[in-house]
Amino acid sequence: MPGMGTGLQTNNSTIVSAFQSALLHQGLFVLVILAALALAWNVLRATQLRRAMNAGEGSAPAAAPVWQPAEPVARRVLRIAFGLIWVLDGVLQGQAAMPLGMTSQVIQPTAAASPAWVQHLVNSGVTIWNYHPVTAAASAVWIQIGIGAWLLVAPRGNWSRLGGLASAGWGILVWIFGESFGGIFAPGLTWLFGAPGAALFYVLAGLLVALPERLWASPRLGRSILGVMGLFFVGMALLQAWPGRGFWQGHLAHSSSPGTLTSMVEQMATVRQPHVLSSWVASFAAFDAAHGWAVNLVVVIALAAIGVAFLVGRARIVRVAVIAGVVLCLADWVLIEDFGFFGGTGTDPNSMIPMALVFLAGYVAMTKVPVTAATIVALAVPPDPTLSWRARLAANPTYAFRGAAALGAIGVTLLGAAPMAVASTNPNADPIVAQAIDGTPNVMDVAAPSFDLTDQFGRHVSLTTFRGKTVVIAFLDPVCVSDCPLIAQELRQADTLLGARSRGVELLAVVINPVYRAPAYMVAFDHQEGLDRLANWHFLTGSLSELDHVWSAFGMQVAYSSGGSMIAHSDLAYVIDSTGRTRDVLSTDPGPGTAATKSSFSVTLASVVRSVER
Repeated sequence: MPGMGTGLQTNNSTIVSAFQSALLHQGLFVLVILAALALAWNVLRATQLRRAMNAGEGSAPAAAPVWQPAEPVARRVLRIAFGLIWVLDGVLQGQAAMPLGMTSQVIQPTAAASPAWVQHLVNSGVTIWNYHPVTAAASAVWIQIGIGAWLLVAPRGNWSRLGGLASAGWGILVWIFGESFGGIFAPGLTWLFGAPGAALFYVLAGLLVALPERLWASPRLGRSILGVMGLFFVGMALLQAWPGRGFWQGHLAHSSSPGTLTSMVEQMATVRQPHVLSSWVASFAAFDAAHGWAVNLVVVIALAAIGVAFLVGRARIVRVAVIAGVVLCLADWVLIEDFGFFGGTGTDPNSMIPMALVFLAGYVAMTKVPVTAATIVALAVPPDPTLSWRARLAANPTYAFRGAAALGAIGVTLLGAAPMAVASTNPNADPIVAQAIDGTPNVMDVAAPSFDLTDQFGRHVSLTTFRGKTVVIAFLDPVCVSDCPLIAQELRQADTLLGARSRGVELLAVVINPVYRAPAYMVAFDHQEGLDRLANWHFLTGSLSELDHVWSAFGMQVAYSSGGSMIAHSDLAYVIDSTGRTRDVLSTDPGPGTAATKSSFSVTLASVVRSVER
């Protein structure tokens, strides 16, 4: 039968096409932003050059040079590295499966192992994404590309520090809603699987970039970073060594089931990726299955030793620990986290690369600091804040370019953030969700078929009964337990969305079960679905010959399903205008029947009714 319980796959052509179209149109806006800023920069540079030429003729004094020391090396490492990672994350968010796969394949599975309160919080974000999948997915692309570009093009001053804060702010949202707090409340918490979440290191890096530059003028900040990372590594070592968590066994005791680490790695090996990479991961899974105790011992010792070395804080010892930490992180990234971005819904390179960058920056901050008193004073005392932007431009020709580029990056970020903010305030799902399941409404203008039936209360009803009003006719089985209750809820929700307009609309359903068509069944169905509270609701029935005539006139197919347990039928709804002409035909297939699909169809139906009334 047409439309009986069709699902919604991540590669749905309607959603994918809408997503790619949104990215294309927003990309054109990005080009406009960049073109406008390039023009502004050229105007500023031309103005500066004219002023410089005039100054040589005595009409204006030349601007005095404004000296600034080089950006601290450790800060530059964090800013550029995380800027590139944010751009990579934005590109990964542009994968075709993201609108529908982000919540079902990434967010919800991550939250499933967490406590109920975490799942409840995460579900609020999931609801926004499910209700507005195209808007949310496109917004995530531009927010992350914008933040990454912001960090890359703004190396100094307030623009740069604001970029760090933006990185930290978006990272917090990703950590909470995208990573369920990095799984720290889940029972299987372990460093090997990426605890405490990649986004938390984005937050830490963003906050470090946002710090005043004078704090980078001594080794103290680097030692503090390494101290925090040292405590973290020691804690992860203790957690990894804790007995009874399945990490000491390649196979669980008295069972053929794989141990915790082996099971995780085996799952990663099945992700769609180049064969050579999956073979590496599968080989490590087999190795851990045979030598689980030894593998875990090496991990525990390595984590503890690296953590203690960071806490000691001596440069030579820390240097060795940093090298060991980078090697360990890379090994975990390749053999356990499996790079993190394969499979079509990978959103980032997971936690090992960001983590390694943070402790590497801590080491650089401790060892690569200004060595002269003059430089330290220069870092501690910023340039004269009274200098105008013209003076800064005259002293440093790249000032205008950096400022314009930072404004462009902020514009790209807002291009993503603004639609997502608006979508989060809209409690109704986008029509695109229903269109992905049912297609767009079929617009027409033909005389509607006539009918003479009785409603659930035994009153005679015909199409002329409702002349002067807009009529919606659906077809429902009162004893159905799958699609029809969902369709009924969609009709009820559409009536609510119409608000005061519903007084000019009549909602009709024709029984489509040739056996269970007595009014008592319809009254029970109405009570069950809350339709009995609608003054404009009518559930129609009649003799089998009368119903056959209506079904045929409206093109409905009716048949007994396998085993005779249910009636299979078409899922269609007709919208008839006040003059008795059919204006739209909609598929009412509810698909997976989620809150988003129900809301989306309700929005679509209400919109069609409003357009017909106009």
